[in-house]
Amino acid sequence: MKCSRCKALAQVSLPSHHSGFCPDCFQMFFTRQVERAIHKHKMFSKEDKVLVALSGGKDSLALFMELVKQGYDVTGLHIDLGIPVSSAAARAKVEEFCERVGGELRVVEMEKEGLPIPLVRERIRRPICSMCGKIKRYFFNKVALDEGYTALCTGHNLDDEVGRLFANTLRWDVSYLSDQGPVLPAGGGFASKCRPLFRLTEFETAAYCFFNGIDHHVAPCPYSKGASFTVRKELMNMLESKSPGSKRAFYENFLKQGRPAFAAVEQEEGPALEPCLRCGYPTSAEICGVCRVRDMLE
Repeated sequence: MKCSRCKALAQVSLPSHHSGFCPDCFQMFFTRQVERAIHKHKMFSKEDKVLVALSGGKDSLALFMELVKQGYDVTGLHIDLGIPVSSAAARAKVEEFCERVGGELRVVEMEKEGLPIPLVRERIRRPICSMCGKIKRYFFNKVALDEGYTALCTGHNLDDEVGRLFANTLRWDVSYLSDQGPVLPAGGGFASKCRPLFRLTEFETAAYCFFNGIDHHVAPCPYSKGASFTVRKELMNMLESKSPGSKRAFYENFLKQGRPAFAAVEQEEGPALEPCLRCGYPTSAEICGVCRVRDMLE
């Protein structure tokens, strides 16, 4: 197979784009996909302070490197969850990566915050992935607001977004469907949230890491066994293999036709959010979810 752009030998095949690329042209393709996402959805500019959540996985590290290459003012944020072995390994990858690319890094340790994930798992009988996600989102938002960042970015790719959309559609969860998209504007106690990789698949970010020599954390979280999101990804990948481009069409058509309708319903019928009486985080109750977790741990 020849490269769709320069006609050299292609090393990456992208059936959903009816294309294949050599390493150099693939990186140009990757850059243009990120540029298009940022500009089309007006995520941020070169004048903004951008905070990038770094888990240590391939997607967040690829996003950080690409934004650095494009000349954005970016800082990494790593949440050390305090999970034995796993968290130390992930943090080491992040620290090594940021030292390599010359990026600034901010680390928040859940042990020091009184919210280590092993303790949460032990004391609270709720799905740990849900609890962990709630805590991470809380601190992403807190650091972004407290330290004056104008945009908070995560490395969610197209597969992540489609998997989440599939799950929310199965439940017809209006509140989640109303705000799912590549950008959530700032307001009401929330920082602006952006997902510049939403046009790129998990395979494409993996290829980017390979060509750029990004050494990322690959071991799965020891607490994620049996998580439902892996099953949803497998189902969508099966569909994609039979009908290339299905995932992108599903997501983009939702953004055009579905999200506006759900957003209108949520605006009219959704619960009002008020600052948590303890920490000020937006919540539909008097006390936010993370403060309630603190109470249960104490």
